Amino acid sequence: MAAPRVVICIPCEATTVEKRAVIDAAKNAGAKKVFLIEEPFAAAIGANLDITEASGNMIIDIGGGTTDVAVISLGGIVVRSSIKTAGDKFDEAIIKYIRKKHKLMIGERTAEDLKISIGSAYKREKEVTMEIRGRDLVTGLPKNITVSSGEMVEALREPVNAIAECTHSVLEKTPPELAADIAEKGIVMTGGGALLHGLDKLIQDYTKVPVYVAEDAVSCVAMGTGKFLDYIDKYDITFFGDEVSLIEGKNMSF
Repeated sequence: MAAPRVVICIPCEATTVEKRAVIDAAKNAGAKKVFLIEEPFAAAIGANLDITEASGNMIIDIGGGTTDVAVISLGGIVVRSSIKTAGDKFDEAIIKYIRKKHKLMIGERTAEDLKISIGSAYKREKEVTMEIRGRDLVTGLPKNITVSSGEMVEALREPVNAIAECTHSVLEKTPPELAADIAEKGIVMTGGGALLHGLDKLIQDYTKVPVYVAEDAVSCVAMGTGKFLDYIDKYDITFFGDEVSLIEGKNMSF
């Protein structure tokens, strides 16, 4: 069987060392050639944004380990930022909050359930609750408690504010013409973290720019990467050295 060519998504501020580690891992797994594509770029393609036009598009991709924020125009990333605050940090914040307020130790699975079921970055119109079980840190015995969505807003305040601040920072660095386009079209959110209730409203309040969650947000990066596979043969890819190129979509029609 012929060795495959592989396209891999990376955070938009990955270092040269990190990129090399990804390439080596793929080659050790049997890849013939390795192409790297930045996650917000792939997410924008997967969200069906027209990234090849002259106007600006802004994307926030919130995964498990990183949140990538980028402004894309003419098939290239104009401004980018990446922070290590995303879904995993949401879980950690919930575990820390429950331990501190309720003196109860819970695991990652329970924290994930809380995040999905009643997690919120913005106060809900109607309060919802969920019963969880953990280990009482005082007695050492199992204990049940009821947690509210209001408590989740408090628990998640730090990580969601970090994402909002990162978005604001990227907007501040965006050229005025592109910023005007974004203000008109809005910001698109992708990734599993984008599904956190009220996060779009929080960022909208923070930036004063409309924020939308992409359809099938969880799959946008994967779908965008898949769409690019159709273009590897059609376009000349310039390699760094003889192995890898950071893919940009100039002159491409996705």
